[in-house]
Amino acid sequence: MKTIAVIPARFSATRFPGKLMEKIGDKSIIRMVYENAVETKLFDHVLVVTDSEIILEEIISNGGAAVKSKREHQSGSDRIAEAVAEMDVDIVVNIQGDEPFIIKEPLVALIESFDNPLVQVSSLMKKFSTDEDPLNPNIVKVVTDKYSNALYFSRAPIPFSRNTEDPAPLFRHIGVYAYRKNTLLDFTSWPASALEKTEMLEQLRYLENGVTIRMVETTTSSIGVDTPEDLENARAYFQAI
Repeated sequence: MKTIAVIPARFSATRFPGKLMEKIGDKSIIRMVYENAVETKLFDHVLVVTDSEIILEEIISNGGAAVKSKREHQSGSDRIAEAVAEMDVDIVVNIQGDEPFIIKEPLVALIESFDNPLVQVSSLMKKFSTDEDPLNPNIVKVVTDKYSNALYFSRAPIPFSRNTEDPAPLFRHIGVYAYRKNTLLDFTSWPASALEKTEMLEQLRYLENGVTIRMVETTTSSIGVDTPEDLENARAYFQAI
């Protein structure tokens, strides 16, 4: 299977505009993401797709591969779909542009899930740690069936633990996706679904259209940069490693 990684990179993020060009150490966040993805050596090609000349120049001037979107897009998935539509590729891995510390191990498991020909989309999940708040709507939760297929994603804490003596484990969704190319192109042809618009979670569009999402459990923590506070935490983490 030909597998590529695509990093959608929007400059004007709602909560923290320009964050991908902020620096951790001596590199921008988007450059760190790109170089860490290349360093895994898992992919036939790594590509940044962006709406920004600034980000485009940042990647290309540092020896990377990047293209600019031809039109405006509502989501990273739409941006990726445009970029890969004419490419000869089987599996597309969506690596978030604001996850500067992406590592190899969880990506290996994600790609290996496609050894099962029934898997069309896969993503990562991790058990909640004791210092994470299940009530935080910015942490997306997921519940699965016994085959590790997602039953539902929500910003609310799921499942609700009415049975407090034997509660089910809580899992948070880690927003790294992999898709078969044709399934991704199908996704972008469907209108936004009702639950997707309610929860503001685009992955629900797959479930509402009958496409299962295979969840792969990881123990790796994710450090995303959504706010200036997240950036300071990421810089502190970088100094410590």
